[in-house]
Amino acid sequence: MSLTDDQLTTLTVAGKDYDYYNIANLPGIDHLPYSLKVLVENLVRNIDGANITDDHVKALLEWDPNAQPSHEIQFTPSRVVMQDFTGVPCIVDLATMRDAVKELGGDPEVINPQVQSDMVIDHSVQIDKYGVADAVEQNMDIEYQRNGERYQFLRWGQQAFRNFRVVPPGTGIIHQVNIEYLAKVVMTKARENGHELAYLDSCVGTDSHTTTVNGLGVLGWGVGGIEAEAAMLGQPISMLVPRVVGFKLTGSIPEGVTATDVVLTITDMLRQHGVVGKFVEFYGDGIASVPLANRATIGNMGPEFGSTCGIFPIDGVTLDYLRLTGRSEEQIALVEAYAKANKLWGDTTDPNYVEPQYSEYLELDLGSVVPSIAGPKRPQDRIKLSESKEKFAATLPAYETDKTVQEPVSVSTDFRGDFDITNGDVAIASITSCTNTSNPSVMIAAGLIARNAHAKGLKPKPWVKTSLAPGSQVVADYLKAAGLQDDLDALGYQLVGFGCATCIGNSGPLLPEISEAINANDLTVTSVLSGNRNFEGRISPDVKMNYLASPPLVIAYALAGTMDFDFETQPLGKDNDGNDVYLKDIWPTNAEVEAVVNGTVSREMFLKDYASVFEGDRRWKGLDVPEGELFAWDEQSTYVRKQTFFDGMKATPDPVENIHGARVLALLGDSVTTDHISPAGAFKASSPAGKYLTDRGVEPKSFNSYGSRRGNHEVMVRGTFGNIRLRNQLLASVGEEVTPGGFTYDFLEGKPTTIFEASRDYIDHDVPLVVLAGKEYGTGSSRDWAAKGTVMLGVKAVITESFERIHRSNLIGMGVLPLQFPEGESYESLGLDGTETYDIDGVEELNNGSTPKTVHVTATHTDGAKTEFDAVVRIDTPGEADYYRNGGILQYVLRNLMR
Repeated sequence: MSLTDDQLTTLTVAGKDYDYYNIANLPGIDHLPYSLKVLVENLVRNIDGANITDDHVKALLEWDPNAQPSHEIQFTPSRVVMQDFTGVPCIVDLATMRDAVKELGGDPEVINPQVQSDMVIDHSVQIDKYGVADAVEQNMDIEYQRNGERYQFLRWGQQAFRNFRVVPPGTGIIHQVNIEYLAKVVMTKARENGHELAYLDSCVGTDSHTTTVNGLGVLGWGVGGIEAEAAMLGQPISMLVPRVVGFKLTGSIPEGVTATDVVLTITDMLRQHGVVGKFVEFYGDGIASVPLANRATIGNMGPEFGSTCGIFPIDGVTLDYLRLTGRSEEQIALVEAYAKANKLWGDTTDPNYVEPQYSEYLELDLGSVVPSIAGPKRPQDRIKLSESKEKFAATLPAYETDKTVQEPVSVSTDFRGDFDITNGDVAIASITSCTNTSNPSVMIAAGLIARNAHAKGLKPKPWVKTSLAPGSQVVADYLKAAGLQDDLDALGYQLVGFGCATCIGNSGPLLPEISEAINANDLTVTSVLSGNRNFEGRISPDVKMNYLASPPLVIAYALAGTMDFDFETQPLGKDNDGNDVYLKDIWPTNAEVEAVVNGTVSREMFLKDYASVFEGDRRWKGLDVPEGELFAWDEQSTYVRKQTFFDGMKATPDPVENIHGARVLALLGDSVTTDHISPAGAFKASSPAGKYLTDRGVEPKSFNSYGSRRGNHEVMVRGTFGNIRLRNQLLASVGEEVTPGGFTYDFLEGKPTTIFEASRDYIDHDVPLVVLAGKEYGTGSSRDWAAKGTVMLGVKAVITESFERIHRSNLIGMGVLPLQFPEGESYESLGLDGTETYDIDGVEELNNGSTPKTVHVTATHTDGAKTEFDAVVRIDTPGEADYYRNGGILQYVLRNLMR
């Protein structure tokens, strides 16, 4: 008998019997962190004698908090969640895999999600229209015009694949829909004996901020679309048992401080501490006073901390939220009974509570938090609001050039009248994204600021593009019920859509006259958004500096109109009697906010809005949908094309080979994000992607964004390393000007060119490519195209000082070798500038079934001199080695399914 048989027992809840795997009596379980108990249950339930054995469970029960990660386990998520930017390529790949199975003589029907897989279409709405009453309807009409092909394809997928559901456009943001509806906390499924099995909800998602669901006690994190596809097809995710950081919360939030300020403070603390690859778990008496919405706001920022998750245990707060959001009393009772039976209940006043042991400890007194913002280009760069004016002034010169006009520039518009704009002006002030819109306290606070500002006659400055894009329809309901939407409307904060919008780069165009003035005078304007991402070039091509702030502060900055502003000493304007109005005069008290939240946010709103969540509106229902188990690919489509990854694939893989005679495609610095590697936003007609579409009769106004074109590999490979803020230092190494964007030097042609054109030349001449970079390579979104595009450019290896977790695994998932310079070394310290040719030996050891710790790299300089070093192989688990040997995770899964 194995543990999986021994631990199966019965739990009776409200007179109903459930089977479940009892972990409460396993030796060593008491002192484990909550998150590791979740993994124990996951392992016990999925023991198969091969991938997962009793020994894996025992090793996890004997977890040493002080040990470095070395023990591999297989995590089998209960479900997969996707958004459409990263989810469309998943479904394209599944559809292509069906074709590949048929070509190899198999049954296409073997390709189906094996676990519940949900896609929420939330990344495609752009803010084209704003500041008008019907902005949301106009933007949705434009969204369907732009994305009709993609949406038809997804409707086909919804019908063709089992276990696959689609939440249509205009419903909400993936992570808010996840916590408000999709997440169960404890799931059930029918067993062959007729009983129902109760087991823990867990998930992976194709969006970094899947960690929002950690606020509910659900273990989950963002993975690349590549890993997500494997999970959908029943593959466990290989991982090392992590170190777990215990983060103790004490005290309560002081007056004038929001949940966003708490989150930015925690992000700052954890980034300084260093939590990449670790679990973060919140604990202590103080968490009982942290509302679920605040827990979700904290969990949401896990990718900004750098941790794998940021989780809270299940307790009474969890149950209250499940009740508020419309979950059944039967479900709530099951969650409580299951958590208590399996020692997962996190109430520190419970007599059976045992404080977990952690690898590392941090503590925050919530009473010490002060109002904060973060920017101008990283979410972890927190700035106290009281110091924001001076910090901005100190940072501004770095963004100005000798072409920057210092005097105010006059602008004349039909929409907003005539005005002057200058450096530091706020061009975009947007309430958007899953970080904050799932939190009623900050959304109501924004509404109250709008009410107070409106009452005093204040207005945002005319050059500010204002927008409100909530994460679910419930937000619109409670803002309306509280009478606050009218005040938001009066300030230009009409609803523009239900989706990620500004945070993903779908801020939409600025007024043409403003855009022209910015670009003609090289002005440095700013954006302020209530999101979680503010990387360079992400928010708008016209905006250089981007700041994260709470929803009420977004409105405050819209009123101020500039980042060069001190809210303590400078008035926002004058009231109707001519008196100066300061931020403190319109800021609501915590008690006022709480009273409105308690008086308006109701269970009935959630029940109403989620009653028909998968049905969609007239636009969705009216789509013309193809039928059949195989998708009818349209050769003329510029949105959805059959992938090439499986072209010529054999039933067994060829041996992996050493890399010889490689050239450097890009020489990059620190903190290169997946957004730098594979941008999501707009692109110009002069870019390789723009030329591809123009050649096919697509007008620039219909380009849409890279994110929306992710079902077309031809567009995406042309956009790889195409971010307008990317700086390829290889150009400087050969004496050329470093032109920002997707440019490089082609050593075969001896001239600068685009990265895409150079890659075609190298591929035509069978020259492999490498990328050299600094620290934290691949930070940011879990963007599978950052790895897919890399391999399609012909890159065989990426050599860096360090990787962020998701992108490293995605590179392996596409058959690209992730290598690190020796500890303490970099390409600068080794005297490398990218002009060398590279030989990488020792890779072939993988063919023997083992993974080398290092491989030998020889860089041959133009004068024949050689620099040699041993690069660390960042294939961290045997599972990852299998993926690399197969040329990628999808090839590995496909071959297994064929067997």
